[in-house]
Amino acid sequence: MRTERRAPGPPAGGPGGGFGRGPMRGQMGMPVQKARDFKGTMKRLLGYLKPRRFRLLTVFVMAILSTVFSIVSPKILGKATTKLFEGVMMKYHHVPGAMVDFEYIAQILFLLIGLYIFSAFFSYLQQYIMAGVAQKTVFDIRNDVNDKLARMPLKFFDSRTHGEILSRVTNDVDNISSTLQQSLTQLISSIVTIGGILIMMLTISPLMTLIALVTLPLSFVVTAIIAKRSQKYFAAQQKELGILNGHVEEMYTGHQIVKAFGRESESIAKFDDINERLYHAGWKAQFVSGIIFPLMNFISNIGYVLVCVVGSILVMKKTIEIGDVQAFIQYSRQFTHPIIQMANIANIIQSTVASAERVFELLDEVEQIPDRVDAKRVDFPQGEVRFQNVRFGYQEDVTLMEDMNIDVKPGQTIAIVGSTGAGKTTLVNLLMRFYEINAGKITVDGVDISDLKRGDLRTLFGMVLQDTWLFNGTIRENIAYGRAGATEEEIVRAAKAAHADHFIRTLPDGYNTILNEEASNISQGQKQLLTIARAILADPAILILDEATSNVDTRTEILIQKAMTALMRGRTSFVIAHRLSTIRDADLILVMNNGSIIETGSHHELLAQDGFYADLYQSQFTGANIEKEAG
Repeated sequence: MRTERRAPGPPAGGPGGGFGRGPMRGQMGMPVQKARDFKGTMKRLLGYLKPRRFRLLTVFVMAILSTVFSIVSPKILGKATTKLFEGVMMKYHHVPGAMVDFEYIAQILFLLIGLYIFSAFFSYLQQYIMAGVAQKTVFDIRNDVNDKLARMPLKFFDSRTHGEILSRVTNDVDNISSTLQQSLTQLISSIVTIGGILIMMLTISPLMTLIALVTLPLSFVVTAIIAKRSQKYFAAQQKELGILNGHVEEMYTGHQIVKAFGRESESIAKFDDINERLYHAGWKAQFVSGIIFPLMNFISNIGYVLVCVVGSILVMKKTIEIGDVQAFIQYSRQFTHPIIQMANIANIIQSTVASAERVFELLDEVEQIPDRVDAKRVDFPQGEVRFQNVRFGYQEDVTLMEDMNIDVKPGQTIAIVGSTGAGKTTLVNLLMRFYEINAGKITVDGVDISDLKRGDLRTLFGMVLQDTWLFNGTIRENIAYGRAGATEEEIVRAAKAAHADHFIRTLPDGYNTILNEEASNISQGQKQLLTIARAILADPAILILDEATSNVDTRTEILIQKAMTALMRGRTSFVIAHRLSTIRDADLILVMNNGSIIETGSHHELLAQDGFYADLYQSQFTGANIEKEAG
């Protein structure tokens, strides 16, 4: 289902600001986003893990067992190597009765197989338990985010783009999920592996351990130098990639305009230029970061050679056994991997905490005023609406509406007209309590709307907006969205009343036709007919129509106007009008300018006043005549 489109409010970019891009996974040399309050955010994130601390303790124990079984294996394998070497050497020196003790070696091998099986088993248990912990934790976070969004006021969504909000709900939460599932267990295993290997190396030979560790600082220095140099190249790569994506998206969405104005070659040339810059930045970033591992291998091999030389000398002096040297070499080769892994995980955790911080910022946003516990109900709505001395502004220090008074009787049709930004949609937003007023009172059937639950209040209204909203599903489901439990007969009756039944039946699958993600498999006018059918099915007490016929042809508009007239009969209706010819029969017309009602009256009364409405009407009428003559 697509994100629901909403009644427009204040322009985007208002209070609250944007969220910024989602995090990048920590990679060697890649720039990593950091949290502003790492300690506080980490503590709060651990709070989500606290209810599952015993499972985490089990994961830690399983990681230790899995790693320990894996670590002792080279030491045991070294005993088999020693036994094999001793047998071969005795045969070489023609010792009487010399032979290789294959039975002992076989016992060692079976023991190793058992250890590896146990290691794999505990590793499996560790991953299994951690998967449940990670997914349950993220499940709780997603629930909290979803509940939070349901309690957010409309101004929160109006001041941010959908992409910014979705980035926190999806990308950032997924980043947390991935880290909990993979990186946390890898971190535990790496820590245990480093400690275990270090202990095993020391038990074999402190001297060889010292030699193996000498190369580590050199590895860190080389890594730090190269990573620092690669940072700027990765930053340039990300910048150029963003520019390239923006250009491709812009050219794709506007390809018809590009072709119409013959700018294909210019667009291709711009793409080639950006792509060339991206190539050079990407090549430098990948090359510089790519030489880290070869250099680390080179440094590691120096240590490896030194260990082999010293180990050989110690074996000849019979200080240690050859199997211990083989085990030590295995340990020294394994030692750097968990260190590199931990460095990488440290970057990932930085990125994850930054993601968590953005999620927690969303959870800490100011919520809408909660519904009253002793909320009232309007059980038999009549449609009487009153604005009493209403004052409102999107910002506290900027007033849009001052001392507004409107008295609407049940069944009246109220048209709201005015230039763009006059406050027409704002008035409707206040009526449906998408925004809270700063002073005054709005009542429906004598009940203050602040005393009603928002859900109960909004069930009194039916909306048909100029900007249609349909979700991915069948036409039947989209119409039935107007009222839960609607029967097939009621759905068809509503479609007929909206003059949508005919075009629906001409479609291959009729009412079972599935609308695609953007509902682009039907025309804009047909979309509007479906939203009108939905409103008719809802059978509300109060209607809000925002130029509902603006996207249909003239013939269809006449049919819809007839259907709307029948629908509005006996109901209070608020009609936001842009074409004044459609509201001549309204009981009352409110003329708005800069958030204030400057004129009221019927169509003929307002024309007789020869004021703002008359000028607006004459300008539209004259414009229509000019277009007709030009045609």
